[in-house]
Amino acid sequence: MNGNVTLLQLSDALADTVQSAGEAVALVDARRRRPASGVLIRPGVILTADHTVEREEGIRVLLSGGREMTARLAGRDPGTDLAVLRLSEDAGPAAKLASGEPRVGQMALALGRPAEDGVQASLGIISAIRRPMRGRGGTLEKVLRTDAIPMPGFSGGPLVNGTGEVIGLNTSGMAHGVLIAIPIQEAVRIADVLLEHGRIPRGYLGVRSQVVELSDAVRTSLGRKQYTGLLLVNIEPESPASRGGLLVGDILVGLDGEPVATSDDLAVRLTSSRAGQPSQVQVVRGGQPQQITVTIGESRRVQLPG
Repeated sequence: MNGNVTLLQLSDALADTVQSAGEAVALVDARRRRPASGVLIRPGVILTADHTVEREEGIRVLLSGGREMTARLAGRDPGTDLAVLRLSEDAGPAAKLASGEPRVGQMALALGRPAEDGVQASLGIISAIRRPMRGRGGTLEKVLRTDAIPMPGFSGGPLVNGTGEVIGLNTSGMAHGVLIAIPIQEAVRIADVLLEHGRIPRGYLGVRSQVVELSDAVRTSLGRKQYTGLLLVNIEPESPASRGGLLVGDILVGLDGEPVATSDDLAVRLTSSRAGQPSQVQVVRGGQPQQITVTIGESRRVQLPG
């Protein structure tokens, strides 16, 4: 920051950022309790937090300038706490989405429109970036932690940088009430799948596992710095793992060339793009690495709305 910038100039700049970014922030009235927030990611499409949406039709949305319209649920994913709404009419310009990677220490503004009297803001910094984070049936590749105060009704609203670009979507529904933000690039990728399919198909192996340490000899044979893998302790009958030839006692260490060291790693690797596709599962069997081709199944735990 320029050392000549005065406190008044910084204050005015923050207020200008809130005003401009707030144009794309919506009040989303889709539950019996306090309304939540949402952000217009493209004309006619609102991205919000899934846990705040209790109705699928006749959702009231209030935008800047007092514009009110209705919306319907287009898709939802409880696993990542994201939902997309389609508006009944054009709502004007969408938010500006950041293309760069957020950084720890970066100043950020959490915005929301939980009441009809206008946009609200809370200032903080990105205090941590956590990789990955497991939700209710899904896993996010990473989430942003911020020390901005989680005001009531801010879930579904954007986290913006100093120029007003959206860097994340705020939610308190994944971390026991603690405010986190889903990086906007990941959130938009999920939203695009929801708009097309209404839900997120997820890969499914059908195994239970526990983390175990790898021996020096196994690490050497893998040829990479990986210190743990997943010991398969149970394989469901007629599951993709069973049909593919995985065995209890195998140590799963990779999937399609990507290391798998923890259960969260496996959850992240089992993306929607792998469902129904043959994948190369790397295991350690009898102390030796092996590649086994397994056709990944699709989890049915997250269903289409309605």
